Amino acid sequence: MKLDELGNWRRTHLSNEVTPKLASKEVIVMGKVGGVRDLGGIKFFVLSDISGSIQITAPKAKTDKKVLAKIDSLTQESAVAVKGKVVAAKQAPRGVEVVPSEIRILNLAITPLPLDPRGRVKANLDTRLDARALDLCRPESLAIFKIRHQALQSVRDHLLSKGLIEVNTPKIVATATESGAALFPISYFEREAFLSQSPQLYKEVLTGCFERVFEVGPIFRAEEHDTPRHLNEAISIDIEVAYVTAEDVTKILEDLIVKVFSQVKRTCAKELKVLEHKLEVPRKPFPRVTYDEALKRLEQAGVKVPWGEDLPTPAGRKLGELVGGAYFVIDWPMAIKPFYTMPKRDDTKLAQAFDLMYGGIELASGGTRVHQETLLVKQLKQKGLNPQSFESHLQSFKYGALPPHAGWGLGLDRLTMVLTGAENIRECVLFPRDRKRLTP
Repeated sequence: MKLDELGNWRRTHLSNEVTPKLASKEVIVMGKVGGVRDLGGIKFFVLSDISGSIQITAPKAKTDKKVLAKIDSLTQESAVAVKGKVVAAKQAPRGVEVVPSEIRILNLAITPLPLDPRGRVKANLDTRLDARALDLCRPESLAIFKIRHQALQSVRDHLLSKGLIEVNTPKIVATATESGAALFPISYFEREAFLSQSPQLYKEVLTGCFERVFEVGPIFRAEEHDTPRHLNEAISIDIEVAYVTAEDVTKILEDLIVKVFSQVKRTCAKELKVLEHKLEVPRKPFPRVTYDEALKRLEQAGVKVPWGEDLPTPAGRKLGELVGGAYFVIDWPMAIKPFYTMPKRDDTKLAQAFDLMYGGIELASGGTRVHQETLLVKQLKQKGLNPQSFESHLQSFKYGALPPHAGWGLGLDRLTMVLTGAENIRECVLFPRDRKRLTP
């Protein structure tokens, strides 16, 4: 079938802008076909766009035969443009419909589709991700990404209001940012380079000139996880602030989380209803649980974690049940924190570091950073890293000693999980990348 051209047609209204107040007015709406029905004397279909949907109703006795023929040829998810009169109709959804005078078929969808984009027929996650362009049209997917959009907007608004400057750091790097985290090597002309694990070292350097910076960008970790909470490409929200300590940036993070939750709850009520998710705004101050206290509470609950080890997923889940909501785990062992973490003055076995947890999910980690070159070199060696590999970073300390500084990194994808109630992080990323999935 030959497709119609858009020509000089332009959309005059989104579907949710078509109301009974426009009765007898001519409009042009554009969107996807949600299925065609024939009730004898009437043909109709639902046209959906990003704002919602509108019913297109064609009485056979009053509609041009060419228009009726086009309606017969439509398939679900075909892209169409409809010109017609607005009619107030109590029986129609939202009490309004459009009677078409002309229809242009812009793209005709194949049949049968690999899944139902309206979500009426359930499909497993792998099937949905394989046909992600359709899956993203499901009401639940649209709701998730509208909430993610609002969360990101709230994050930027809040950090800008605190005087932070947004920056963009390289994603192709020469060396690792953190010990223990695997790297993706890439061919960079005549030498090897890597995809960045974190903007950490760059944002630290930037505190020496801009003092207060943040970045929203991708991070890459070649870790062979296969869990509902891990991806190999993720979006991280990072900040670094000069002349402060871990406790100062903890408060910035605490305020940010409350603002994001509040904004999403206020502006995304419709989307939360679609997801059947009740969002509770955390109350400040969030509980502070030391690493030692966490291990003690877990042991009392029958979960033993050896001192000096990270909290495995089952332990984190149990601690989330014991504490509830948003909380910080502080005073971690230095041995399991990155080389740039500042040790506590009164106990150098412990780090001035924290993790933000929500239930059993780690959302963010951060702390006070080392700003003295001699201590940084010492800790690089303790981690088994060669200081010469970090020479360009260490130069920043030599040129003009960096100020004391602290910061954190917050995972946007995991934050979206919490805000939407999603059980798998892949639901919260447009086109997720894990150890098995490189397409679409």
